[in-house]
Amino acid sequence: MKKIGYMIWIFCAIWLLAGCQETSQKSEQVNMEPTFSSQPTQDTTNATEENAATQPLLKSAVVTLIDPRTLEIVQTIHPKELGFESDFASYESQLKQLAKTLARGTEHFIGYDQTMELDRLNENGQIVKGNAGTVLKESVLVEEIIRASKNGGNVYLPLYEMTSNYPIEAVSSLNETVIASFTTYFQSSEEGRSKNIELSALALNNIIVGDGDYFSFNTMVGERSEARGYQPAYEIVNKKMVMGIGGGICQTSSTLFNAIDQLALRITERHHHSLSVGYVVAGRDATVSYGTLDFKFQNTSGVPLLIRSFYRADILTIEIRTAQHYKNLLGKR
Repeated sequence: MKKIGYMIWIFCAIWLLAGCQETSQKSEQVNMEPTFSSQPTQDTTNATEENAATQPLLKSAVVTLIDPRTLEIVQTIHPKELGFESDFASYESQLKQLAKTLARGTEHFIGYDQTMELDRLNENGQIVKGNAGTVLKESVLVEEIIRASKNGGNVYLPLYEMTSNYPIEAVSSLNETVIASFTTYFQSSEEGRSKNIELSALALNNIIVGDGDYFSFNTMVGERSEARGYQPAYEIVNKKMVMGIGGGICQTSSTLFNAIDQLALRITERHHHSLSVGYVVAGRDATVSYGTLDFKFQNTSGVPLLIRSFYRADILTIEIRTAQHYKNLLGKR
């Protein structure tokens, strides 16, 4: 009996031990479940945190400037970061500067504003077509960006193509009457300088400037290079006389300015030399330098004009002409 009882006791002990071990294993599994089940919770938390981190960017308005011709992105603007909500005056000022840079360019960036190459007449009186110009309306661009700054969106650059404005039927009569003229003198013995004046004067001859058209000396005369026949001659640079290719053409641009300035036209760009020049009185010069300084004007006379240039030994004359029936419609300064 004692032996049987002892065996029963051992059996019970083993059974109890087994039961305790199973309970312990179950307990460990229960304790691990939260660790296992928390993994998806952790992922969800991370995702939520990532969403929370990116949420301000999603809500913050972004304005994208797009070139309407190529559909390329030109600039991306974050209005909030630039002070749209906190300092509107500063924000607007920055937009105006941006529009100015995009339109006019910098030494490292060619602006969208491109002066048109005007039409001209050849030796036979036939029209030789130039190239259309482009204008970026700066004020319109600023207004469009401001309008889109609250909710964001795309803004297409307000680019306008300019073509010469004159009636074809009037071309044959534009040479009829002289309405303004100016003459300057030089020494033809200075061969390089004289040649440069001759070439630049020839480039100006028979240019048609339609009503509202913009004229650019640098655009119409082109680059002054040896390949195009321009020669070394003295020119004024930073109050010094230095030798340069194309020296002397400022006499051509100054002669043109003094003819144009007799009419009710709008001078849009003109620069003075750093030293006095002898071919015009002080303050009546118009220095030019290809790629930097230009002489520009807009024909605000209301009628089409024709530029004629006459180069002779020691003499340069530039005339502005138009049709006889247009003459009385012109205003003078």
